[in-house]
Amino acid sequence: MSNEREITLCEAIREAYVEEMRRDERVFMLGLSIQAGTFPHTKNLCDEFGTDRIIDTPLAETGMVGCAMGAAQEGLRPILDFMYAGFSYYAGSELFLQMGQYHFLHGSQHPLPIVLIGTCGVGRRVGNEHATLPYGTTIHHPGIKTCMPSTPYDAKGLMKAAIRDNNPVFFLWHTNLMMQKGLIPDDDYIVPLGVADVKRAGTDITVLASGLQVHNALKVAEKLKDEISIEVIDARSFEPFDRETLLKSIEKTTRLVIVDEDFERGGFAAEVSAQVMEHGYDLLDAPVKRVCHPNFAIPGGYIDVYTMPTPERIEAAVRETCR
Repeated sequence: MSNEREITLCEAIREAYVEEMRRDERVFMLGLSIQAGTFPHTKNLCDEFGTDRIIDTPLAETGMVGCAMGAAQEGLRPILDFMYAGFSYYAGSELFLQMGQYHFLHGSQHPLPIVLIGTCGVGRRVGNEHATLPYGTTIHHPGIKTCMPSTPYDAKGLMKAAIRDNNPVFFLWHTNLMMQKGLIPDDDYIVPLGVADVKRAGTDITVLASGLQVHNALKVAEKLKDEISIEVIDARSFEPFDRETLLKSIEKTTRLVIVDEDFERGGFAAEVSAQVMEHGYDLLDAPVKRVCHPNFAIPGGYIDVYTMPTPERIEAAVRETCR
């Protein structure tokens, strides 16, 4: 049995970088302020890998994505760090129309192994471009796999899976989980893309969440454990999405609340709700309930915490669905 260590989520991402760059010399990084290590997951990487493999770029997202695509086309395996995931919108055409559809449009003959990474999430008073969660947009454009971990274990395993994948993978991490600690094994492992995880078993209602909201859902499950038995599922991957695990849970609980920190209209929660209605309608004893960010801009300053999903909002949705 392997030993386990407690590290932070950012440290887990960094370990995945180091191990994969040692394993495969084709892996390199480019992005904003990664040589200086603005966020802990890129700290001191130049000490081992040098500036030829840890490359700072200008603040020009279209050029960054173009460089990553060119490198991948030539057989390298780039990791592109936007710093904040919302900055990816500045390269929308290159990212969503060209990169995402490249593999299909070339008859599946040319792999495009690129990892795109950025932090995101409401609750840090950073405003719109820094907080926006782009997975609702990425899942709308075929060809881009998208994931978000909620624990250090998942962060390291998902990142290693993303680096080894032959398709573009957008790896999102929540800024509020930067210093979240958890156990990881010493042995090499991956967390496969497209596999959800039951973080807490329950029998009365299923709550599907991701990133920071997994922890909020778990808080509610613990608080209500003597009243309502809540099964908490961590989506982990938005695309591919593990619908089978969710439907198996709903078959047991017959109720579903989806917690999605993205905007409510046309987002991941809406997509999952539609899939459940199409493939699991007969399993439900109550309508699917969504807890999302409302359909207006993410505010800056201290008021952003009043728009994001909270344990209080999740609890209210659970109680309403279980009436």
